[in-house]
Amino acid sequence: MLNNKLAKAVRLAIAFGGASTAVFAANANAAEEQQAAEQVERIEVTGSRIKRTDMEGASPVTVMTAEEIKLSGYSRVEDILNQLPQIEAAETSFLANGATGTATLDLRGLGSNRTLVLVNGRRLQAGSITSQSPDVNQIPASLIKRVEVLTGGAAAVYGADAVAGVVNFIMNDDFEGLQMNVGASGYQHNNDNKYIQGLMDDKGFEYPSGSTGIDGRSYSIDLAIGGAFDGGKGNAVAYAVWRRNDELLQGTRDYSSCALNRTQSACGGSATTPNPHFDMYPIVDGEVDYTQNFFGYLNPNGNGFIEDDGYRYNYAPVNHFMRPNERFSFGTFVNYEINDNFRPYLEASFMHNRTAGQIAESGTFYNEEFVFDYDNPLISDLQKQQLQTWFGQTDADQFVGYIGKRNVEGGARADNLEHSSYRIITGVEGEINDTWSYDVSYNYSATTSSSVYINDLLAPKIGPRVGAVGTECVEEDGCLYYNVFELGGVTSEQAAQLAGVGIQTGLVTQQILNGFVSGEIEQLHIPSAPAPVAAVFGFERREQTYERISDTVYAEGQLLGQGGPSASLNGEIEVTEFFTEFQVPILDELNMNGALRWSDYSTSGSDTTFTVGADYTLADAYKFRASFAKAIRAPNVGELFSSQNIGLWTGDDPCAGTDPSYSLEQCQRTGMTAAQYGTGAVSKSPAGQYNQVSGGNTELNPEEADTITLGLVANPFEDFNFTIDYFDIKMENVIASVGAERILNNCATTGDAFFCDNVKRSPSGSLWLGQEGFVTNLSDNIGGRHWRGVDVTANYSMAVGEGTLDFNINGYYNIKKLVQPVLADSSLDYDCTGTISTDCFTTPKWRHTFQADYSMNDWRVTAKWRFYGEVDYDGTADTKLAEEGGVDAYNFFDVSGSYSINEHVTVIGGVNNILDEEPPMVGNSLSTNANTISGFYDSLGRFIHVSVNMTF
Repeated sequence: MLNNKLAKAVRLAIAFGGASTAVFAANANAAEEQQAAEQVERIEVTGSRIKRTDMEGASPVTVMTAEEIKLSGYSRVEDILNQLPQIEAAETSFLANGATGTATLDLRGLGSNRTLVLVNGRRLQAGSITSQSPDVNQIPASLIKRVEVLTGGAAAVYGADAVAGVVNFIMNDDFEGLQMNVGASGYQHNNDNKYIQGLMDDKGFEYPSGSTGIDGRSYSIDLAIGGAFDGGKGNAVAYAVWRRNDELLQGTRDYSSCALNRTQSACGGSATTPNPHFDMYPIVDGEVDYTQNFFGYLNPNGNGFIEDDGYRYNYAPVNHFMRPNERFSFGTFVNYEINDNFRPYLEASFMHNRTAGQIAESGTFYNEEFVFDYDNPLISDLQKQQLQTWFGQTDADQFVGYIGKRNVEGGARADNLEHSSYRIITGVEGEINDTWSYDVSYNYSATTSSSVYINDLLAPKIGPRVGAVGTECVEEDGCLYYNVFELGGVTSEQAAQLAGVGIQTGLVTQQILNGFVSGEIEQLHIPSAPAPVAAVFGFERREQTYERISDTVYAEGQLLGQGGPSASLNGEIEVTEFFTEFQVPILDELNMNGALRWSDYSTSGSDTTFTVGADYTLADAYKFRASFAKAIRAPNVGELFSSQNIGLWTGDDPCAGTDPSYSLEQCQRTGMTAAQYGTGAVSKSPAGQYNQVSGGNTELNPEEADTITLGLVANPFEDFNFTIDYFDIKMENVIASVGAERILNNCATTGDAFFCDNVKRSPSGSLWLGQEGFVTNLSDNIGGRHWRGVDVTANYSMAVGEGTLDFNINGYYNIKKLVQPVLADSSLDYDCTGTISTDCFTTPKWRHTFQADYSMNDWRVTAKWRFYGEVDYDGTADTKLAEEGGVDAYNFFDVSGSYSINEHVTVIGGVNNILDEEPPMVGNSLSTNANTISGFYDSLGRFIHVSVNMTF
């Protein structure tokens, strides 16, 4: 029986990589249908393990082809995929402080831990000892045949984590020949941002101007060789990839050369300064009197102290805007057919990746409250006189102080990160009979990684070297005082005695035993249907282990620049699963499908997920499809077993400073006293960073999600097609924290003990000085999420001259992005649609890529328009953003082309962001890095790329 034209054309487009979305011809005649039906093999499309030639899945799948990947010019997989409107930026090379060194994908903005990443339909392991998500650095971009993105719950087919959907990389594992690709790329920008240049002029900061030239250079060499052997029974492909990119500092761009304050009204920075700041309080009757305070620094023109006048350290220029990276990977794909019933296969890959996240020099960061006597030899007579006058004290008294000294004498901090990943899959597939086949495989993958943090200061060494009471620095034994009380008194030798190195190493492993049978049940053939019921029955056993070993320095939190301890972490999760799928043809135009999976977790017990769907074809040109899926995501090792430690959150303390946002009564609920309120005794953190206690929870349960999709695939006339797909994802038992800033704000506004019990101010009222003040912000299953949106794609093709002109668009309209911090309290809900805030990653309501492509003979030219809709600002701290109404709409234009010199050599080149559009600037409470939303918008200006591909 012939396939209907619509289904066959969609299948052909996916099978042969025709475009980003399904392309099909509505005017195919019966002869063409018969010929195509004979040529097309059964294929497996992401979303189902059933291989059919006469049906399409009810869930939408977007496809990115190898040609699109090459023309993009990117060699980092995350940069390639982040062009899709459905994907938000997650871990990228544009993060430095706290970077994991990995690259991850975040589908729908639901989190990279809810996006399942597959290679040839099989799971990738966790990427490092600091990330539970797969590292797509492992995937060689040059060997990708296509990328299939399934948007919607797919847990019943692939297991947990597929809450937002699936990104499946289909590799070119049947390549024949020899191929080498050599590429180079870099960034160029004209520094002419008059606004921030004016702010830097006000501070006397240096900044670049004019053209940067080409910087942030990247080089890559890709080699692949493949062919058949043993008379065509087998095929083997081997590949090797080398890639390196240079570092790029924030000081190379004017818009990132100073750290904006939270309002964007001035270059802010840190109060941990080269000329040290001090926050001091007297001790009265044996108790610290936090109502009396001196906050200031060493007088640059004399021997005493002066009160703070806004002097701050501009930490931005030495920070990485883009981390350096060097990566080497190699692997192989081998298939061999002994006979139709026994076809063994092998996939093996190895990747070594080295990067470093450099940030500003370390410092004392007001980490500890030191007690001082007035006979401290480091404190000058004038300084003693000033303090005793301010506090009404004598030589017999004591005072306490927090110190903010920047370690410019010791150089920038850097986290040197290395990852080595390997993955081996071996299995066998074959035919059982004419209608049934089987596939059994074993997957072992592992990642070893290390973090070596250098040039940070050791907290235990500070006290003795500043003469704190109860400590001792014996100079005869080589101890050097850290002379912070003298202007220019700190030397590199003194700083070197405080420096320390923290080391973390670890191993992540994943073992998967999977087996299933697939075929048609001839006995279940509805008379009106064109084919019998198809089914899959299978099992899977997964074991995941996670081990991170912290040295004493990390485990005890001795490094002052880390925000707190980072303990060792060990855990293991085992899961046993049984699954089945059914596809039920009802009529030639109507099909139904379903999937069911039972999972038993060693950590959270058993659960069941399922999917049901249907599609109906009208007049061979319109397909209506719908599906409902229940998905789960079991808590990972980090969420379960990580220790509860103090760290940092970015935002604002609304009760701090001289002009609090809340009333005295409201701020008293957060632990502030009347004497501290509105006086400036409790200062805001200049860097917008405050303390929180966070960590794992062994009582966590799996998340649950219900996903509904409704869609239309249409080919109303020849050479034109479009798809419209609506989705609705509703989650419960979400594993997340309420958020430190939200806890603080809701404590102030409601006085609810649920929030206020988690706010603990230090005796001075601060949430950032020292580590006595913090917000407790632990993970639990108390939240929810509700996402709604529409995906739209369209393609049109026409003959122009001797060539073909193709147009296509891929757009995403965000209807609802509701975050429910506490599912039982709807008053706390907030919608991130079209919004940016301290709670919301920037979320345009509409985002699209539109591409025009003209190809003729050996030439191909492509123009792309990437559009990001405007975003409202929900907040008051960033006053400039509030005055401007949020972030304007952004347009980025790319041009690329290729020319085949002969049948063996092709040259590809292009410029992305050809108009050199700068990313939007935001204040320090919203920025992810370098005063912007790094990695989401084009961050560095023009991207210029060229490559030469040689195939033999």
